[in-house]
Amino acid sequence: MILTITMNPSIDISYPLETFKLDTVNRVKNVRKTAGGKGLNVTRILKQLDAEVTASGMIGGFLGEEIKKDLDHNKIPHNFLPISGETRNCIAVLHEGQQTEILESGPVISEAEAAAFLEHFAQLAEKADILSFSGSLPEGLPTDFYSQMLQVCGGKPVVLDCSGEALKEVLKGGVKPRLIKPNTEELAGLLGRRVSSDAAELKTALLDPLFADIEWIVVSMGGEGAFAKHRDKFYRVTIPKITVVNPVGSGDATVAGLTAAIEKGWSDEAILKQGNVLGMLNAQEATTGHVELANYQTLFDQIQVEEV
Repeated sequence: MILTITMNPSIDISYPLETFKLDTVNRVKNVRKTAGGKGLNVTRILKQLDAEVTASGMIGGFLGEEIKKDLDHNKIPHNFLPISGETRNCIAVLHEGQQTEILESGPVISEAEAAAFLEHFAQLAEKADILSFSGSLPEGLPTDFYSQMLQVCGGKPVVLDCSGEALKEVLKGGVKPRLIKPNTEELAGLLGRRVSSDAAELKTALLDPLFADIEWIVVSMGGEGAFAKHRDKFYRVTIPKITVVNPVGSGDATVAGLTAAIEKGWSDEAILKQGNVLGMLNAQEATTGHVELANYQTLFDQIQVEEV
């Protein structure tokens, strides 16, 4: 079973507009609202892959109940810790080929709720084969909370997709995730220097002692594909050009693909191909966290994974 964790879930609202006008009324016809947050995007993709998956995290208030209804409607098992605060909204305005996001910060978590979640999580982790942690931590939780979670999940493999101080704390901690997925900007922020897409420069960056004992590092590079390190091997992943309809959630779809493939014990090449193909399939769809699997094999066959 795959356990997905979304510590700061949301109702994701997508507003597609031909033009976005400031200081006036913008009317939207095709509004899309889904149970969101990065971990829940991962969850939906895993469900489409027919993976055995359970969603968890913290939810509260009216919007929290709407998330549970959405997951129930899609027959996705879930086991969230209820909290006193209200789950947030996150709005994406898609306009003129651009994406403007308005993200609420979400609820403030109390110390008692944080402690209760660690107990709740430890029980769920016992039943999992692999875990996926995605997204930001809500206010009130310490920046090392993902590190605390890693310490109580019994050495199970964890795919971690977060950034900023939360990721820095994980990298400093004694228990490491199986895989992290920074983009080049996040990688540069961690190292405190610019990092280009040059293979030699990326190799040097991923060999930094900061990343010691992390088995997989997958650096997402948008249309340029990805660069990855698995133990002592490095890979350049080249992807075909596609027509992007909605890029929201594509990184989460990639995480889902990587997680499911690692759980199945696939080869390095197959793991990287599945992660990237699902990211592309998500970007080709208007609905966040949705892929058209009929196109899976066609794209899979066009991705090139080269050891460098």
